[in-house]
Amino acid sequence: MLSPLAIHFFRFCSPVFFSNLGYVEFFGTPGKTIKSANEDTVGGVFFLARNMHPGSKMTLHLTRTTSSVTLLPRRVSDSIPFNSTQLPTILSRLSVEPNSAKAEAIKKTLSECEEPAFAGETKLCASSLESMVEFAMSSLKTHSIQAMSTKVSKEGTPKQEYTIVSLRKMPASELVACHGASYAYAVFHCHTTSASAYTASMVGMDGSKVEALAACQTDKAAGVEEAFKKFGVEPGTVPVCHFLPQVDLLWARN
Repeated sequence: MLSPLAIHFFRFCSPVFFSNLGYVEFFGTPGKTIKSANEDTVGGVFFLARNMHPGSKMTLHLTRTTSSVTLLPRRVSDSIPFNSTQLPTILSRLSVEPNSAKAEAIKKTLSECEEPAFAGETKLCASSLESMVEFAMSSLKTHSIQAMSTKVSKEGTPKQEYTIVSLRKMPASELVACHGASYAYAVFHCHTTSASAYTASMVGMDGSKVEALAACQTDKAAGVEEAFKKFGVEPGTVPVCHFLPQVDLLWARN
């Protein structure tokens, strides 16, 4: 049976078919722009932890996520195959054209879900509400958990400069991160992480307010290896950070 938290989560969380969430340029020091190889999403922009502080400015286009698909209950998701060997069956069941962009996205997500976890990490591609909540509770070894995400105050905000007003480090030493994946229904790539997490309160030029989650880590993790190379630092030394898009979740002990 799901906990009250899980039931509440099911009511408010309805992620989109994940697409472009915004473009970010991060200004850690005056005149210096930090960019990444994948700058079309907030989560693809990396920066060094020392460049994230009150007064830092960034230019981004980030609007409130609009829902188009929902987390499926387990009894429904379990009835649909979820492995690359059954891709033709999956596409047929979901009425997705084999040569379409959505088919390619589904194929890519299945492949990523089947990749082995990093050393010391456990992972799961959650295709139902129950599987995501149960993975978080099992990984954190408690039934008392909370879900956190980036919050944007209003829709339709333009690309504009934001200023970090305050920064708060979360006390949790163990977290579960769940990243929205491109699929025909809501799928989250969840994994354990020892990253340090922060909440950055930001204000835009038009008065828009954002409570952005940031994850900073010194060890290798999916999508972070290239960032270490880019900044010329070795894993295990200097923390590299990125903001979490609004569709991503961080689970922590309550």
